[in-house]
Amino acid sequence: MSDHGMMEKEEIFSKVLRAGRRTYFFDVRATKAEDYYLTITESKKFTNDDGSFHYKKHKIYLYKEDFSEFNEILKEMTDYIIAEKGDEVISERHQKDFKKEDYATPDDVTEGGESIGSTDSAEKFTDINFEDI
Repeated sequence: MSDHGMMEKEEIFSKVLRAGRRTYFFDVRATKAEDYYLTITESKKFTNDDGSFHYKKHKIYLYKEDFSEFNEILKEMTDYIIAEKGDEVISERHQKDFKKEDYATPDDVTEGGESIGSTDSAEKFTDINFEDI
């Protein structure tokens, strides 16, 4: 059962994209009228201080009447990003061979010019929960 007290529909067709700490689930489901719609779920793994972990999930429901415009805008936005920044990943943290100790930001340097290297830039990031907006 979901949080809303309704039974989750069984997936008709599913695909999974694993991307680091994030996993994306693409699921085709059926409405009560037996029409299909798409759910896209982002699941992100977080580690607690005690070493245990939990997942935060965000879900988008996409219905057929929105497919065309959604696809057009998604393509426009992704094409824009590639045209402006290329397809190379700039953030070293997202590269498979990234090693934290090899990366120092300007904030990681002391007044004497020494790299302290132990400051994790992720600690400076504020996670936004769009459900709060």
